Amino acid sequence: MRLPSLTGLRFWAALLVVLYHLSRQLGELPLLSPLVWYGRSGVTFFFVLSGYVLAWTYAGSPVWAAVFLRRRLARIWPLHALTTLLSLAAYAAIGAALPLTAALWSVPLLHAWLPAAAKGGNPASWSLGDEAWFYLLFPLLLPLLAPLTARRLRAVAVACVLTGPLLWLAGAAVADPALRGWLLDYLPLTRTPQFLLGVVLGLAVRRGRVPRVPVLPAGLAVLGFHAALVPWHLAVPDSLWYSPWGASQLLAAPFFAALIVAAAQADLRGRAAFGQRVTVRLGEWSFAWYLVHEIAFRCWLAAYGRPTGGWWALLGAWLLLAGGSLAVAAALFRYVERPVERLLRGGPHRDARLPRPRRESAGARQRA
Repeated sequence: MRLPSLTGLRFWAALLVVLYHLSRQLGELPLLSPLVWYGRSGVTFFFVLSGYVLAWTYAGSPVWAAVFLRRRLARIWPLHALTTLLSLAAYAAIGAALPLTAALWSVPLLHAWLPAAAKGGNPASWSLGDEAWFYLLFPLLLPLLAPLTARRLRAVAVACVLTGPLLWLAGAAVADPALRGWLLDYLPLTRTPQFLLGVVLGLAVRRGRVPRVPVLPAGLAVLGFHAALVPWHLAVPDSLWYSPWGASQLLAAPFFAALIVAAAQADLRGRAAFGQRVTVRLGEWSFAWYLVHEIAFRCWLAAYGRPTGGWWALLGAWLLLAGGSLAVAAALFRYVERPVERLLRGGPHRDARLPRPRRESAGARQRA
């Protein structure tokens, strides 16, 4: 069964990232900017969502592992390559230094593993290096997780949730903020528990072993988490390990996971919370929007600088840049992302097969 609300949620997560960059780069709007000041947490949402969607999709309809990997690369790599070229062209047009070495490392999606190259040729593309790692892991993870009882899946989920605070506390041992930022934000190994949490929850929801999570409380919990970062930010500079900078990424996973589960369960009950046609279409554009918005902001700043006519002028610039980059994303989705993905998917190969989850016996359910 399709879960349209999860596609709709992708738009809101991308919007969170876009507003974060608008606030940091163009200027702050009253009330809104404090709430999205750490909107980079939207990437954490995407990592959890990625694990959930893959488990939901492939646990019930196994395919050959080579087919799975080709499908996933067809999904992310063509637009990644194109937007990297656009980003390099933007750097050249504004007279900035070209990150050619980082861009070359990003071609095979290895850039997130290197501190000096983590952002690749397009700063937004660092998360694709993490996603590529997750895709390599998934055919290995599913055979290990699929046979687990509901009780053991819960234990893995709890371990994933606890890993976030433990990693954040471990940041106290790294004095250099730049190195700490790479280790806790960009390094694929650090983000793997977030993806794993999504996989476990996807398997558990498929089996109907997760209690019902209401959508409204889950959404308010996400909002409350970001609201709690506001006084924390005012009290602690981002350069310190115990600031919200790292915490916004590492502590947000359980809140986003609850929202994903709530939205998926609502879809299963036929009450799509975020699955309206417009929201789903915006969600389909979200990947391209995520990859192009920062490029547009960079060019605007080079040409015009920050708006200086008060908050009305700033709001106008926000709307122009957000809307304009979203329009570009819509065109990229229609004319590049979707057709190229279909072209590259091709036919199946016979290779190692992704396993189907084992059905639990009545006795196993009682033991869980």
